[in-house]
Amino acid sequence: MKTLLTFCLALAMGGPALAQASSPPASPVDGQWRGRSDGGSCNAPLDYDITIESGIVGGSAYDGTAKGPVPNLKKAAPPPPTPGLWQLHGLAKPGTFSLLAVASVKAEDRREQRLTATLQGNTLTVSESGGCGRTARLTRS
Repeated sequence: MKTLLTFCLALAMGGPALAQASSPPASPVDGQWRGRSDGGSCNAPLDYDITIESGIVGGSAYDGTAKGPVPNLKKAAPPPPTPGLWQLHGLAKPGTFSLLAVASVKAEDRREQRLTATLQGNTLTVSESGGCGRTARLTRS
């Protein structure tokens, strides 16, 4: 019985130490990054808001000037809407890394593209290789 009591006491004292996970080392790109892109060929700049924690990227890019549908006076098929909100995901590393951008549109019109992010000093440059070809320079906030 004393052995069981001693074992339980040792487990109770050592449990919290085992439960504490050591946090991974901070990445040099960690932090909040914000900025605005140029308009690219679409003349539609995006506002970027990216958070990087332990190298994991999550954020969004949105078109603050996007407007809702307009009346169709010609009774023709309306043009397809351009995405006004992009969700950004990826794994950051020093130098250049890739991000996945997924548009918030209807399921049958799934749009995604790859972005290239480059850390240069205190500036994170995000570039589109296709689409509108926008380039954003983000600063840590």
